[in-house]
Amino acid sequence: MPTLWPLLALRLRRDRVQVPVWLLSLGAITLLAGIAVPASFGTLVERESLVQIAVGTPAILMLRGEPRGPDTDALLFFSLFANLATAVAFMNTFLAVRHSRAEEEAGRSELIGATVASRMVPLLATMLFGALASLAAGAAVALALVAAGLDLDGALVTGAALAGTGVVFLGVGVVAAQLMRTSRGANGLAAAVVGLAYVLRAVGDAGGTPAADGLSLTSAWPSWLSPIGWGQHTRAFTENNLAPLLLAVAFAGLLVAVAVLLQSRRDTGSSVFAERSGRPAAGPLLRGSLGLAWRLQRPAILGWAITGLLFGLLAGSLGETVADLMEGNPVFQNVLVGLAGGRGAVIDLYTAALFSLVGVIAAAAAIQSMLRARQEEAAGVAEAMLSTSLGRIRWLFDYLFVGLAGIVLVVAAAVLGAAAGLISSENAADRIASVLAAGAAQLPAALLLLAVAAVLVALVPRLSVGLSWGLLLAAVVVGQFGDLLDLPQWLRDLSPFSHTPAVAAAEVDWSGAWWMPALAVLLTAVAAVGIRRRDLAL
Repeated sequence: MPTLWPLLALRLRRDRVQVPVWLLSLGAITLLAGIAVPASFGTLVERESLVQIAVGTPAILMLRGEPRGPDTDALLFFSLFANLATAVAFMNTFLAVRHSRAEEEAGRSELIGATVASRMVPLLATMLFGALASLAAGAAVALALVAAGLDLDGALVTGAALAGTGVVFLGVGVVAAQLMRTSRGANGLAAAVVGLAYVLRAVGDAGGTPAADGLSLTSAWPSWLSPIGWGQHTRAFTENNLAPLLLAVAFAGLLVAVAVLLQSRRDTGSSVFAERSGRPAAGPLLRGSLGLAWRLQRPAILGWAITGLLFGLLAGSLGETVADLMEGNPVFQNVLVGLAGGRGAVIDLYTAALFSLVGVIAAAAAIQSMLRARQEEAAGVAEAMLSTSLGRIRWLFDYLFVGLAGIVLVVAAAVLGAAAGLISSENAADRIASVLAAGAAQLPAALLLLAVAAVLVALVPRLSVGLSWGLLLAAVVVGQFGDLLDLPQWLRDLSPFSHTPAVAAAEVDWSGAWWMPALAVLLTAVAAVGIRRRDLAL
């Protein structure tokens, strides 16, 4: 196939910045963690205490993974792998959609199809490129682990597990691109699958069976339903078991076969799930620019809200189950006794841990809404709208309001889901009050990140997409891994998620709930001035 290599080179050229940034970020996080963990927990006693606390705390298990002993390398794998695998999953799903469905939307696939390239060659080039990116991600992490002084065999197994996870979600991305009519829909579907895989892994770890000494844990069966769980079950540095990766290879092969079958049967530009036909006449909502902005983004925001609802249902319905598991195991008894509220405090900790992820989802929904303004500008649609009586500030604020609505809907859906799951629990009123507080605590950080995205759209429009998503990723990494990476306090303070009130703590610091919205208002004013003074960047 002489056209395969030029198309592969084209993908390498287009992603010459995005993919290396992903790889460098993964490698840097791993290297920093590999250096920081031995320095922070140098003695065996310290590591044993840390692992025992983790085994007895479902919130830590959900956010980190499956503990497999107090050794430094095993502790690092436990702390890092699930989140690295999630990052690789998002990298590959975005890559797959960007080079398939987005190309069809832009009309470039039709141009390539008019050449000697067959219908399958662009898809094969995308899958080959994604596979190379997955291998490169695994290699970057493995090299970082070796550079940090860890065992070579365990580092190679970790890299292989990440590559296997990436290939699976590459398949998820190309199938989503076949199913959905737009790139936004395909990305939304693929992101939902990534979220489901993370949740299944988290539930399996939180409900796992601890060893008698409390220094390791065997995940429950839901973890085996997740590709992230398959990579985790390689248990690098302790067992170095590559057998679970056979599941990843087999499932990836199945997804690729489905994508090839669908690609061979559908017309260019069509999809398995067709878009719903619109009304013959516009409704009253479309009489203004705000209604149009909402209508264009309503499906994506509803998708984010459904994701928040699912996380809320998990937080509410599984909180009692996690508490039951802890009460029924003698290893966890000290944890229950040590928590001031006993069983109720365990449920509150579990809920707060999941709602920290809800805050990230809400911020992502808001940023996507704000960046739609930049997409409309680049496509020339904004120019046509601004040629009417619509002002630039009003146009920008329309997308800000839609982003704010997205934040509120995601958090509200999560709160409703959690409340529904807790309605039959003991002391339901107290638990629901804790859920409301956990939901409210997520609003300020998401609002601040929305305002930052607005400033970027207003001041540096051509860089706004990459910078906005990059800042969200950096905020999550610093907020989630700041302690693990032993980052300086001033750097941790730069992440809005570091200032999210910890509602499960004995004393809740709500100061961030005041100054972050105030800063968001100030940044919104900066965005208003910036959008008024610059030319459109088509």
